[in-house]
Amino acid sequence: MMTSSNDDKTGPHTAGAHPRHRADPAASEASTRLMKGPEADAGGPAAVNIRSLTVRKGKKEVLHGIDLKLRPGSITGLFGPSGCGKTTLMRSIVGVQKIHSGTITVLGAQPGAKALRSEVGYVTQAAAVYRDLTLEQNVRYFARLYGAGAERVRETIEAAGLTEQTEQKVQSMSGGQASRASLACALVADPKFLVLDEPTVGLDPVTREELWGHFRGVAERGTTILVSSHVMDEAGHCDRLVLMRHGVILQDTDPAELLEATGTSTYDQAFLSVITEGVAA
Repeated sequence: MMTSSNDDKTGPHTAGAHPRHRADPAASEASTRLMKGPEADAGGPAAVNIRSLTVRKGKKEVLHGIDLKLRPGSITGLFGPSGCGKTTLMRSIVGVQKIHSGTITVLGAQPGAKALRSEVGYVTQAAAVYRDLTLEQNVRYFARLYGAGAERVRETIEAAGLTEQTEQKVQSMSGGQASRASLACALVADPKFLVLDEPTVGLDPVTREELWGHFRGVAERGTTILVSSHVMDEAGHCDRLVLMRHGVILQDTDPAELLEATGTSTYDQAFLSVITEGVAA
């Protein structure tokens, strides 16, 4: 729905330098439990199905054989340091990134297909709204693109918690309000799949918590959400976690299992443990 010119800058990577699992029985057992992930046991078709995805930028390979499934109606957190490939993966899923090989299906269709235009919402790192227009004008504009009426505009603004800001210009909003304005523009089409690229970056802890509350409300209404972040503290808000580094998926698990299997008490410690153990997808 919304696109941005912000390209992912992948971190240092050399051929053959992917982390590999060490031959430690305890670590092997933990990694097996982690890599199984909740999706492995989930019934029904996946909302998103990715197989052997490879992306190159120039001569450099930036995503290396990604396999991933997203369960309908869930919040999947895509975590990893800046430059690990999160944005490139998201852009591939919504159909604005050229892929080298592999397959992606989104709600049963190819990424970027015409049939998905009102089914997929994409909120980029940079707020994709008109800052010199009011919130209502912005949401109405996107509503017209997808044939949504005035009642849907009102409902979406209310759901985003911005009723009092309806006539306020985006340029005068706080950072958190502007983020929710972008979210409202993406939600007005009532998408079945929502992609959020670091929506809480630069926001204070209270505002971040409020936004995650909105994300949860959207998911509870049946929308599948993929949200990226490099702030591991936010992992607890997700149903499922995908940890990335250097263009590969290190772990595909859930929050409780990540902490239990790594024997850590915080998500930051857990991610560092995963890197130290060198567990690769």
